[in-house]
Amino acid sequence: MAGLKLSAVITTRNEAANIAACVRSFDDAVRRGEAEVIVVDNASTDDTKKIAEELGAAVYDKGPERSAQRNLGWRMAKGEWVVILDADMILPKATVEEILSVDGGDAYWIPEVRTGDGIRVRARNFERSFYDGTCIDALRLFRKAVLEKTGGYDENLIAGPEDWELDIRVLATGAKCAVLKHNLIHNEKRLTLRKMLQKKAYYTKSFAAYQAKWAGHPAVRRQFSPFYRYIGVFVEDGKWRKVARHPLLFAVMMFERLAVGVVYLINRGR
Repeated sequence: MAGLKLSAVITTRNEAANIAACVRSFDDAVRRGEAEVIVVDNASTDDTKKIAEELGAAVYDKGPERSAQRNLGWRMAKGEWVVILDADMILPKATVEEILSVDGGDAYWIPEVRTGDGIRVRARNFERSFYDGTCIDALRLFRKAVLEKTGGYDENLIAGPEDWELDIRVLATGAKCAVLKHNLIHNEKRLTLRKMLQKKAYYTKSFAAYQAKWAGHPAVRRQFSPFYRYIGVFVEDGKWRKVARHPLLFAVMMFERLAVGVVYLINRGR
């Protein structure tokens, strides 16, 4: 696969319901010889690995957490560029083609759109639109050379802050980073408020280690600043105008943000 443009690295654990759609995002690019798909599983007990293999993906197994899976994936990658995805994500054709046409920069944030109906989904998409390219966002598309230079994800950090931590190190190299024009689709149809809060509680496990490693860093201060998380990120760079246009979505969004904040306060000392 000399000259391969893109390697898609997908981390999985019991994702039989999602993995096919994620892998198939790259069917056209794989057929043209421009991309490969690498699935790094973590001891699934369902048909995740079987489905991925049948769809032509290279499948590996690695644990104990997502950071280790991602590192194995990008190290096995043959592409010039590596996109890091969760199994419940889908890249539309326009996004894949944009990635394949990239010829500048070193790393990119990819906007996210969540699937589903109802006010909660609309509010979460509204919220997510404020984060693109900020310290709350996480880079997903990298030149492999950038990952080699930084060493990839810190395997001592799990489920959340490993993304932010890698962003800090990538930006510190002087890498040119930007936001892609096209988005990825995050399939969270089954994510109830209760499940979301349980997920956020799990994410707090590495927060203390992350904050200790980068104590005093401006990005970390903003990430854990109540002012920035609840006000600053929504009003900076003229974004307050969007809030003014959609007060109901902002109210629903803030209710969930407050609930997440309570979960963080409860779990941060555990």
